[in-house]
Amino acid sequence: MQISSDGIVVRERSVDDDRILQILTRDYGVITAYARGAKKPRGKLTSTTELFCYCRFQIFKNKDRYTIDSADLEESFFQLRQEIMKLSLASYIADLFSELAPKEEEAGEYLRLLLNCLHMLKTGRRTPGQIKAICELRLMTMAGYMPDLVGCRGCGAFEDEKMGFLVKTGELVCSACEASPEDGQIVFVPLGVLAAMRHILYCDFEKLFSFNVAGEGMNILGLIAEQYLLCQIQKRPKSLDFYESLQTTGSMADPV
Repeated sequence: MQISSDGIVVRERSVDDDRILQILTRDYGVITAYARGAKKPRGKLTSTTELFCYCRFQIFKNKDRYTIDSADLEESFFQLRQEIMKLSLASYIADLFSELAPKEEEAGEYLRLLLNCLHMLKTGRRTPGQIKAICELRLMTMAGYMPDLVGCRGCGAFEDEKMGFLVKTGELVCSACEASPEDGQIVFVPLGVLAAMRHILYCDFEKLFSFNVAGEGMNILGLIAEQYLLCQIQKRPKSLDFYESLQTTGSMADPV
């Protein structure tokens, strides 16, 4: 059966002259597909099946096996390969979508989020830290792990000067309602950071990137988003370790 869909390569590995790809498609979610001869220098799929390539794919499906017949490139995100920091963050983001996006079912909103995150990273319109936090929290929300940020889990208070976020349960607790040892890690959330978190979770997609958090607030937002995601998925991607190793070394613009 012949199928077609827009999609972006989120993982790829080589086997001899071929590539085995994971593609996040608009119509079929994450699929694993073979690109025959894609490693050959003059192969027809060589330039369209690299990591981050966004294409209109023509695919032959035989039972649960997918083979790419052709791919019309729409965006390569080549600029992400010019800075190792951007490349490492894009790789981590792609890994998250490979893990959390639905398999073999419609995934238009997931594809939209991924494309917007990569575009913001490519153009530098938002900082890497902000893009990362937005991606982590919004993706977790879409995948069924939405935190409850409406109010304190005990008394329902909307705001408190010492509102805490429970990483294990994704709930808020105010200073008057104590957390128990079983609740695990708690991070105290400044009101500006809490407002940003609510914006990421509840806003219309068109407004997703339209907020600013700076300085220590951005650090806290990044900590909460990352720790909550890792706690829920119960694994730590190697691409995250590599990205964070670059943060400590301060490598920002090494060509690759």
